[in-house]
Amino acid sequence: MTRIGNSDLDVFPTNLGGNTFGWTSDQATSEKVLDGFIAGGGNFIDTADGYSAWVPGNSGGESETIIGSWMAARGNRSSVIIGTKVSQHPEFKGLTAANIAKAAEASLGRLKTDYIDLYYAHFDDGTAMEEIAGAFDALVKAGKVRNIGISNFSGERAEEWMSVAAKEGFVLPVALQPHYNLVHREPYETEMAPVVAKHGLGVMPYYSLASGFLTGKYRTEADLAGKPRGQGAGQYLNDHGLIKLAELESVAIEKHASIASIALAWLRAQPGIVAPIASASTPDQLPDLPAVVNLDASDVALLSNAGSADTGNS
Repeated sequence: MTRIGNSDLDVFPTNLGGNTFGWTSDQATSEKVLDGFIAGGGNFIDTADGYSAWVPGNSGGESETIIGSWMAARGNRSSVIIGTKVSQHPEFKGLTAANIAKAAEASLGRLKTDYIDLYYAHFDDGTAMEEIAGAFDALVKAGKVRNIGISNFSGERAEEWMSVAAKEGFVLPVALQPHYNLVHREPYETEMAPVVAKHGLGVMPYYSLASGFLTGKYRTEADLAGKPRGQGAGQYLNDHGLIKLAELESVAIEKHASIASIALAWLRAQPGIVAPIASASTPDQLPDLPAVVNLDASDVALLSNAGSADTGNS
C-alpha cells in the first residue's frame, strides 16, 4: 500500500477507474469488475458525479450508484477507498459553494455512505478560489469528506488553492488528478509536477493507458473501428505513439509482463505518482491492473526517451 500525499489514506498502487460503470459496463458486469479488483488486492476506486451523463438515456451519477449498491451489498465500505468528483453532473454544474454542498449530498446518497474518502474539484470554472477552498474545507470539517483533491486545474490555480487554504486556515488538498501518461506528458511535467513537489501532493493520473492505446490493442485504423474508446486512442496512432508501443513491448517481453503493466509501471516510477487510474470494462481486462512491475532506471529512461526527446502530446 502507498500513502496519498499528506493524507491518512493508504491505497493500492492502482486506482480502478469507474468511468466505464453505467457506460461500457452494465451493473452486473461492473460488480464483477469491482469484485475482481478487490480479490486482486485493490482497494482504491475512482469515480465522479458526472459519470456517465454522456451516454444516451443516462442522467449522471450512474457510476456512483453502481458503486454504492455494490458496497452496500458486500458490506465492505470500511475497507475500500472512494474518490469522487464535483462540477460536472448536469444538475450540479460548477464550483460555487452552494453547488459543491448540494452535489456532495447527492454523491453521498448515490454512494450510500456518510463520507467520501477523497473529494476532487473536477474542472475549474473560474469561481473565486476563496469560495472553492472554503466550500471543500466546510465538507471536511463537517465529517462528510476525509480529504480533498484537485483535478484539471492549471498549475497557477492549483498553487492559488494551496496559498488561499494556508492563509485562511482551510484544509489543504492532498491529491492531484491530471491527464498524464507515456504519450501525453504535457502540461503535467512542466506545469503541475513543480506544484506536486512543492506541496507533497499524491498524484493519480487519469487516462493512464491513453484510452487503451498503451495496452497495445490499437495499432492500425482498423483496430479502432466500432470501439467506444477508439477515438481517444486514435489520437496517439502515429509514428511517435507506435515507437513508444514498440519499446513498451520490448520491455514487457523482458519482464514477462503485459504492455499495459509496463505502461503503468513507467507512471509509478515518476516522482509523486501514487496510483495511476486504469479502467476495465470486463473482468478479463483486470489482470493487467493489479500487476505491479518494478522497472530499472534504464528501462524508465528508455521508455521516456523513445521516439524523440519531445515530451509533448504527439
